[in-house]
Amino acid sequence: MVNTAAVILLAALAALVIIGLIVLAVRLTQRPRNHLIGGGLGPALIEQVLHLKATGQFDQAVILVRGETGLSHRAASRLVRKIHTP
Repeated sequence: MVNTAAVILLAALAALVIIGLIVLAVRLTQRPRNHLIGGGLGPALIEQVLHLKATGQFDQAVILVRGETGLSHRAASRLVRKIHTP
């Protein structure tokens, strides 16, 4: 004989897992990790980043890019490294 309490418990656990996965999927699609929030990279921001890099303030340039764009630290660091003077 199958224990009814065990079946109900397993069904409830499966329902919770499915609901949790749905909530996680919705949250991940609403704001991707490296999605640009603001207006992106404008000429003024690039000029500020270049000035900070030229004065040896790489970390400040990364913080500036993160604040203006919403990128993760890793993505902002890569972006700052790739910006060069024209």
